[in-house]
Amino acid sequence: MTAGPPRGRFITLEGGEGAGKSTQARRLEAALAEAGHRVLRTREPGGAPGAEAIRGVLLNQGPWDGVAECMLHFAARRDHVVSTIRPALAAGTWVVCDRFADSTMAYQVFGQGVPRAVFDALAAVALEGLRPDLTLVLDIGPEQGLARAAARGETNRYEALDPAFHERVRAGFRAIAAAEPERCAVLDATAAPEGVAAAILGLVRTRLGA
Repeated sequence: MTAGPPRGRFITLEGGEGAGKSTQARRLEAALAEAGHRVLRTREPGGAPGAEAIRGVLLNQGPWDGVAECMLHFAARRDHVVSTIRPALAAGTWVVCDRFADSTMAYQVFGQGVPRAVFDALAAVALEGLRPDLTLVLDIGPEQGLARAAARGETNRYEALDPAFHERVRAGFRAIAAAEPERCAVLDATAAPEGVAAAILGLVRTRLGA
């Protein structure tokens, strides 16, 4: 029986509003492709037809009770995982994802106060054990990050939430990274994009052998 291709690697980029995740995801995709890897760049909420439909609801409607919002994120994530991420990894493709489950932990658990038990139960059902091989947390203060986001001219309802919420989100991402240093790395997102991209590529090469 012929063995299939080696499993692809799963890399996620996390951080608050305006941290530069989308820009760095594009740069990393290009660098990995140049190194000879098959690469899929995707995002959350979204990344599959059903998940993209939920994305529009999450970013532009609401607000909801925090538990309901958490459930919507995991509904979108389940579609994304089943339709896009797992098939790509099984085919040997490297997946670069702009946000994943850590964002729900930071925004809904730390930011909105959803009980951790709710998050864990939904994650168990939706992910069935899937975890990123490497998570890159782009760290930036909320004031600077929100100013960057506003300068893009594309706002969503999360960006309109109060500064205290965004401080809790930032603390959440830092706590996640501190709890799982073997998976996560924190980078200074206030540095020049070229410098952040170089640091990211260095981490990917060191930890994943890219």
